[in-house]
Amino acid sequence: MDYLRYFKSRQGEMVSQLKTLVQLESPTSDKKAVDNCSAAVISELNQLGAKIKKIPQKEIGDLFLVEYSAGPMKDSEKPLLILTHIDTVWPVGTIERMPFYLIADRLYGPGALDMKAGVVSAIMALKTINSLGLEPKRKIWLFINSAEETGHEGAHREISLLAKKAANVLCLEPALPGGALKMERKGRLVIKIEASGRSAHASTPEKGINAIEELIDQWLKLKKLKINGLTINLGLIGGGEKANVVPEKAWAMVDLRFWTGRDLTRIKSFLRTLKATSRLAKIKTSIVSFTPPMEFSPASRKLFARTSTIASSLGLHLEAGRSGGGSDGSIASQVGVPVLDGLGPAGEGIHALDEHLFLPSFIERTALLTMLLLEL
Repeated sequence: MDYLRYFKSRQGEMVSQLKTLVQLESPTSDKKAVDNCSAAVISELNQLGAKIKKIPQKEIGDLFLVEYSAGPMKDSEKPLLILTHIDTVWPVGTIERMPFYLIADRLYGPGALDMKAGVVSAIMALKTINSLGLEPKRKIWLFINSAEETGHEGAHREISLLAKKAANVLCLEPALPGGALKMERKGRLVIKIEASGRSAHASTPEKGINAIEELIDQWLKLKKLKINGLTINLGLIGGGEKANVVPEKAWAMVDLRFWTGRDLTRIKSFLRTLKATSRLAKIKTSIVSFTPPMEFSPASRKLFARTSTIASSLGLHLEAGRSGGGSDGSIASQVGVPVLDGLGPAGEGIHALDEHLFLPSFIERTALLTMLLLEL
């Protein structure tokens, strides 16, 4: 079957469905808004006769697991796990100044690319398999996260548990510009550095211990850390009370991004060696948040090669790329399961006012996803 032609014929339905989801704004912090958007997705999936499990949440939008199978399935057969998220970075009301619209094969709107188009691709692929009576080789699990943009311990726990039971994981985050998959992702470590000194009058600074100066000393030490590909960003800083007082307290939040687990070990080891420059000052470092790196494992390389062959039957060429940001695919990769990330459409402007996706890529990636669900 020519899936490209098939989804091209359903382009209007896909665009309409994406418009509905984009206009149902769903910032991570607004549980009611996220749940309303999720309800629209579940309404579509209810038509498939799939088993839908709601995982209620208090702080974030509810999580959902959709279990789909067609025909007899062996209990021993591991399922395919699709990872999606319905939350966005855009506050309610953004749609007024960033309306959904189509121009020159580009679809614009808050959250259209990241990643409501991926959600629509999953819906369309499952609806197509169901309506045409096609039989996937495995059960299909579709996980809908409500807090991917900020990360949430409960959601991460669910993803890890599901990934452990899966044969392969398909993450529908947007592709890299140009269409490459995200087969490697940097890990992210956010740390807080706190410095304690002793206050004094600015006219007699020698009687005090300047916590801000101590903090700067620690920052300069951190900047000397040499790891290939490491990025370090001093994102937030605070300290002191008045210009004429030697500051007693100071703190900073630092974002470190790295490619491998070995890099993480080196970073943590380095942080343990940090000591106050002044013997009378005190330094404390703590981890605020952590996202693991997604490495291009042998198992994922094998899955990528097989996917490339399937894509070539559609006339598509896939490349393996790298991303500096993390995703739910990063979480899943930690259990050793093969992961394909960036299977959503290509576009530009993620988290920016010109966020948009390319309509031809939207069609192509939905066709590819359908074939993967049938053949993997």
